[in-house]
Amino acid sequence: MNVRPRLPVLRLTDRAAAQVRNIVEAAETPVAGLRVGVKQGGCAGMSYTVDYATEIRPGDEVVEQGGVKVVVDPSAIMFLLGAEMDYKTDKLSAQFVFNNPNETASCGCGESVSLKPAEERSAA
Repeated sequence: MNVRPRLPVLRLTDRAAAQVRNIVEAAETPVAGLRVGVKQGGCAGMSYTVDYATEIRPGDEVVEQGGVKVVVDPSAIMFLLGAEMDYKTDKLSAQFVFNNPNETASCGCGESVSLKPAEERSAA
């Protein structure tokens, strides 16, 4: 029986992995990595969240890439499936950005997005 390797929920660019490493190494207390999720809010309906992952909980999806761990909250898995996490800097800001095939719209300020679960997107 051939078992195909499971694709990660989220991919990280080299820039994102380097920034995750910097953040984890600079944390005041030991952390497992960064936790990524989505929450209701903003003018387009949802926002991405990034925080310290102090622990890995049951149901969490752990993405290990570039020597770092990013923990995806179980409630966000279907919204992030196939997404890429990048880190961008420009003259006025530096932030994680998500290139997500599940986005259906985003607001003008770039702070929130409209997302469909991957399952619904593929059925449409």
